[in-house]
Amino acid sequence: MASLSFAAAAAAAVNLRRPDVTSDFGNRQRTSTLVRRKRLSLSLNAAGSTEPSSAAPEKPEIELEFIGPKPGADGSYPVDKAKAVSGEKLLRNIMNENKIELYATYGKAMNCGGGGSCGTCIVEIIDGKDLLNERTNTELRYLKKKPESWRLACQTIVGNKENSGKVVVQRLPQWKK
Repeated sequence: MASLSFAAAAAAAVNLRRPDVTSDFGNRQRTSTLVRRKRLSLSLNAAGSTEPSSAAPEKPEIELEFIGPKPGADGSYPVDKAKAVSGEKLLRNIMNENKIELYATYGKAMNCGGGGSCGTCIVEIIDGKDLLNERTNTELRYLKKKPESWRLACQTIVGNKENSGKVVVQRLPQWKK
């Protein structure tokens, strides 16, 4: 019985090369291969040497503070904090990712999932209104009789990709008395 080495047996069993392609007319055609090139950006440091530049410019961040709807036992309102890259997320998504309560009891069961068709994700912007997008048509429809500072979290984009700062949000403003 002839014995083969493992490498020879593996090479015989698996052919990793692509075969030549034969056309219907019997002419042999070679397949083309795609060569991918990776760009490398270099930066010149103070000493004059070049090094690969891997640091992307920092994106502006928005700091958010979410004030609870009811005071605690000591009389102060609870505050939750979060950060988000400017212009990339809706206020509703930031609150959900950070497990910050957004909905009242009815809204937990009957919300539209961020589609802007129920009006249950109402928040009040206490500070930093200029760091948010303008009210959408959906908000104008649902909040026409509400204060100008009230917004729908599912329609509110935090930042505009260029600005940074702090936004203070009152959760469940309808509970405030």
